[in-house]
Amino acid sequence: MKKKILLLGSGELGKEFVIAAQRIGQTVIAVDSYENAPAMQVAHGFEVINMLDGAALDAIVAKHQPDLIVPEIEAIRTERFYDYEAQGITVVPSAKAANFTMNRKAIRDLAAKDLGLRTAHYRYATSAAELEQAVAEVGIPSVVKPLMSSSGKGQSTIKSSEDITKAWAYAVEGSRGDVVEVIVEAFVNFHSEITLLTVTQHNNPTLFCAPIGHRQERGDYQESWQPARVSDRDLAEAQDMARKVTEALGGAGLFGVEFFLTDEGVYFSELSPRPHDTGMVTLAGTQNFNEFELHLRAVLGLPIFEITQERAGASAVVLATANSENPTYSGIATVAGLPKTDFRIFGKPTSRPYRRMGVVLTHDVLATPIEQLVERAQETAQMITVNP
Repeated sequence: MKKKILLLGSGELGKEFVIAAQRIGQTVIAVDSYENAPAMQVAHGFEVINMLDGAALDAIVAKHQPDLIVPEIEAIRTERFYDYEAQGITVVPSAKAANFTMNRKAIRDLAAKDLGLRTAHYRYATSAAELEQAVAEVGIPSVVKPLMSSSGKGQSTIKSSEDITKAWAYAVEGSRGDVVEVIVEAFVNFHSEITLLTVTQHNNPTLFCAPIGHRQERGDYQESWQPARVSDRDLAEAQDMARKVTEALGGAGLFGVEFFLTDEGVYFSELSPRPHDTGMVTLAGTQNFNEFELHLRAVLGLPIFEITQERAGASAVVLATANSENPTYSGIATVAGLPKTDFRIFGKPTSRPYRRMGVVLTHDVLATPIEQLVERAQETAQMITVNP
């Protein structure tokens, strides 16, 4: 059962995945574009390459001959995955899933056109002039995102026609990969947004975690909580959509499927074929398995009998405020002394303004009002300072 895993992307989510893999005796080689990335600090070995360089990626795969390739980021030459799959290497969740979900165009067209899921009205643009036309078609306000990006990079809201040129420049700046194209979406009047962690298995039923609520700023999550309040009708609709889109993509693993909840029903938003940043709340012990353990067990083909909600929890991010080549931290002892509270410092070697450097976790019994836990997580995160 021991497998060699090539992890492509070595951030904080990858680090927790490696820890889960180490606990059940798997071998992991962590890959990223810079040395000492968080997951490299706990892996058996590491490689530093530009994963958008297909030849460099081929060389690493040939060198290590992994059983499994697990992508953690978007900026990868994902079309090479089909060749690796043909060589007998398992790509997680599948080569198709990794290709489609690394590009917002492919996944949105699959959801809206092929599967008929409810989504925001949208258009694509490859220039500022095309963006202006697209905005005219979907209306103002609207949201602009690069086709390839992560953690909200390059995402902005157009509130007037004067914002279009700036939005285009910001999207291009925040884009990953070599795709210079954006998606512009009509603004959805939602009252909340959720992540539905969806676990597909090779020979067992698809499972769902309790919905996770979250709040964003600058396109990146700030707090998340589980369970989120969702009506039975909306939850059933979200689960049905998540099941359809993950079945269409194929393979086994954990998907982070994002939805908008509106008065008219549920809107499909986005999908990640891997553990989701908002799902870090599961590190608070909210479930019998956290999202990283679930992803690992699914990709190894280990049966998961059920996912149970053990307690309520919330997470809040710890952000840097300045550039540093050697960040240090204050306030950790204070946080460590609090009840029903935990934290993670990711070990990123450098900092920059708004970079996510850690996360604070709070928990309590399921009957606890979730607002209390979120407020406690927010206040606790403010106690930790990232020093330049």
